[in-house]
Amino acid sequence: MESRGTDWANVLLPLALIGGLVFLLGFGGATGGEALAIESPLEAWLELGVGYLAFAAESAAAFVIGLAVARAFFDFALGLGAHGRSPEEIRLALGRMLALGLEFTIASDILRTAVAPTRADIVTLGAVVLLRTLLNHFLAADIREQEERSAG
Repeated sequence: MESRGTDWANVLLPLALIGGLVFLLGFGGATGGEALAIESPLEAWLELGVGYLAFAAESAAAFVIGLAVARAFFDFALGLGAHGRSPEEIRLALGRMLALGLEFTIASDILRTAVAPTRADIVTLGAVVLLRTLLNHFLAADIREQEERSAG
């Protein structure tokens, strides 16, 4: 019984996320570019600081993903010998690092939208976060499935 409920959750969550993404993308075309926040004299400095933080988050994402790909390639090359890691172990490690990289990219998008967003910016952020959350969900489900197979 419990696994049956989990199966429904694994189907409904992605469908709800896809539906939300379609709704936000459709809603985004009807919105204007008017700002939602009140402008202040320090807004330019705040935008600059947040821009640097967003750049740092994007750089961290690029570093984590690049490092993950290089490590997976290196582990795979070593795995061609007799004492290397299995392809499943390499794939799981790569998946975990890609999920971390996705989290950094989401943080960057949130930071970029934090200062004086327009309605279009918020809709775009919502669509991007939903899409990346959907990717992360499937990646996490795949990792869980592989771990269960490895353990069992």
